Parts: sequence; structure tokens; C-alpha cells
Amino acid sequence: MITNIESAPVHDDESFPDHVAGHLAGVPGVVAVALGGSRASGTHGPDSDWDFAVYYRGDFSPGDVRALGWPGHVSELGGWGGGVFNGGAWLEVDGRRIDVHYRDLDEVEHHLAEAREGRFEVERLMFHLAGIPTYLVVAELAVNRALRGELPKPEYPEALRRSAAERWAGDARATLGYARAAFAARGGATETAGAIATAACQGAHAVLAARGEWVTNEKRLLERAGLRGVDAVLTALPPNPAPDSLTAAVDAAASLLDKALS
Repeated sequence: MITNIESAPVHDDESFPDHVAGHLAGVPGVVAVALGGSRASGTHGPDSDWDFAVYYRGDFSPGDVRALGWPGHVSELGGWGGGVFNGGAWLEVDGRRIDVHYRDLDEVEHHLAEAREGRFEVERLMFHLAGIPTYLVVAELAVNRALRGELPKPEYPEALRRSAAERWAGDARATLGYARAAFAARGGATETAGAIATAACQGAHAVLAARGEWVTNEKRLLERAGLRGVDAVLTALPPNPAPDSLTAAVDAAASLLDKALS
């Protein structure tokens, strides 16, 4: 039975995850709860929020999350664009900001099986330049910390290392090639800069896939892949750049990408 817990006592950072997980685990349909993000990896700062994933099977209602009584926004299923990132909540608990991600465990296990065969798709998601691979939910299993229930802890599949590295690298090179011909040559500064940024993230996915390193978001993607040098390419552009300056920027970004992928 779910009870309203608006007046729950304050917990310290050690007991807080267990406190939240205990209530989320009581939501009908939930079979496991995991802590993710920087709090799970130990890279958080004092102001970092808390990321929780609720894994469910069968019937699951966001209304039951809402009924917990924590203030904030609770989306419906599919409310964050559909696909593998199928909704969640932004809430405040004991003065802390938490994100709750809905994860259909049947779907997650499907994408795990696909990843083991080297198969995946790329989905559009707000705030992600390159989009997200469907193996993102598999990456979460690998890096998150289960607080309630049991979850698989997959290694990076060799077939996925090959297929993801090849696809992401091809996407990055195609993005830069199109930018050179369609944007830079016509003096489209905004379009060229945007394409370079997108290609950098695509290339970073390729680099990390080739290493067998999981990716769950784009926040530190360029640093991890050694592609932070793209910043200098973009900041070196003059005001109102001419086509030759834009073309040179695309070529410089392509050179950085080739070096990272070599």
C-alpha cells in the first residue's frame, strides 16, 4: 500500500538513497530500483541531483509515483519522447532534487539481447546532440547500483564494440562531409557550427564504443573521448566567417576525429 510521505524525516546522504528506494520499490509493478548518474559513479559534487531508475514489469502507473506525495513533476509513460527513454519524474525529497526514470524491464532485456548481437538504433532525445543509442539502457544496467531487487550486470559485448564504433564513426564523417558541402560552402555559420558539434558527439560515441566503455549521456562525452579540442576549432572562427573559414573549421574537426579514431 502506498502512503503519502510529504512529511518524511530528513536523511543524510548515506541513508537517503535507501530511503527513496524503499518507497519507490513499493510502487505496484516495480521489481527493482537502482541509483544512477554521478551519485552511483562517485563523480558527484555537493549540488548534484540524485538519479533513480525504477524497473517494472506489466502494469505500471505514474499515478502511483505521484501518490507518494513528493513535490515536482511526474510524466506519463512516453512523456519524455517515447523510445527507450520512456518517461520519469523530477521531484524534491528532503530538500534534494531527484530524477526518477521509468524502465520497462522487458524492453531493457530486449535491448540487452540486441546489444549482445551488435544491433542497436539511435533515437532522438531532447538535449542530446547525437541522439541516444538504444543500448543506453544496457549501459545503465552496467554502471548503476541496484538498491532493491536483482538486475543484470552486463559486460560490453564484443559485437557491439565493432558495430557501434563503425556506425558512429560513419555518422560523424557523413555529418562533417555534408556540413562542408551544404553549409560551409554557402557561408552558413550556425549550421556549420551545429554540424561540427553533432559530429564531435557522434565521433566520441565511436571512440568509446571501440574501447568498450559504456555511455549513459553526453555530459562528459567529449572529455572521455579526447575530443575537447573541438572547442578550439569553433572558438577560432572569426565573426561573420567566410566560406573558406568555415570549410577550414570542418576540415580541422575531421582531422581531430581521425586522430581520435586512429
